[in-house]
Amino acid sequence: MLASVNANSRLRPAIIRMPSLKPLFTVAALGAIPLLSGCSSAEHKLGRGLANVWEPVRMGELRRSAEQTALADGPTVAMTYGFVHGIVRTVERTAVGVFDIVTFPIPTDPIMLPVNPVFPDSQPPQMIGNVSAGATEYLGISGGAVTPFLPGVTFNPLDQ
Repeated sequence: MLASVNANSRLRPAIIRMPSLKPLFTVAALGAIPLLSGCSSAEHKLGRGLANVWEPVRMGELRRSAEQTALADGPTVAMTYGFVHGIVRTVERTAVGVFDIVTFPIPTDPIMLPVNPVFPDSQPPQMIGNVSAGATEYLGISGGAVTPFLPGVTFNPLDQ
């Protein structure tokens, strides 16, 4: 008796199923939309999101909230309410930053105001001094005499 090829499972060719590439092409197409749109609002939204996610490290909301509460209500309230309010604002800004990063290709208005991260009034943002930017400011000789406490001395290294 002769066995047919189809009856014998060892002789049957194996069927190899290829995974579908549709999800990969969908993700690639969605990722290409902000690159091909030429709109800078997606770039601003992504940058704003990255800056807001950095807020727990920077602690600008916490310091500003404590400072503003101390000015308005006193130092005791600043240590309690101002501190808690600053933590809440830090969590809010971080969550909004994560949302902005995830949805940066979709144009939306800013959710949290002020749009940019805040700084305490007592410590405005400054560039770090280096060789090319503001080195004299951080050495203490930018725009004034070197020894102003001595009468009659008007030596200024910037007046050359």
